[in-house]
Amino acid sequence: MTVLNRLYASGGNEVLIETLQINIGDKLYYLTRGWDDITATTEGGELVTFVACGIDIALPARNDDGTQDLKFAISNVTGTVSGAIRDALQNLSGATLTYRLYISTSLSAPVGRPYTLSIKSGYWTATEVQITAGYMNVLDLAWPRYRYTLPAYPGLRYL
Repeated sequence: MTVLNRLYASGGNEVLIETLQINIGDKLYYLTRGWDDITATTEGGELVTFVACGIDIALPARNDDGTQDLKFAISNVTGTVSGAIRDALQNLSGATLTYRLYISTSLSAPVGRPYTLSIKSGYWTATEVQITAGYMNVLDLAWPRYRYTLPAYPGLRYL
């Protein structure tokens, strides 16, 4: 039986560790849920320390509605998170989030392929920050994406 099979079945000493890497322009934030900071190796071989904080993560649903959004809430008791999130929401084009899952007994690499998502929206209060990140919604895109219209192509009038 593999470690993942035993972990998902029930018994064992291993624990899943969820981590977030938030990129806002040139700033990087490494966060993990829990009380203890962890040092782990990313898929690129970089050794990073994930700072423990009060965080709750809701993974995207596996369905066919076209939206794959990851939602998470971070404790904002100290107020340090709201400044970074305010910067991210003002410049959404440069803000991304990477979700990684580790096993507590093997921090040398993530368990699976990391999710890298764009930050779409969010808000903050005095006690928490709520953020939604996701992939591009393919079902709401028009096809063909580029339309041939008269203002762009006046010669179409004579066809």
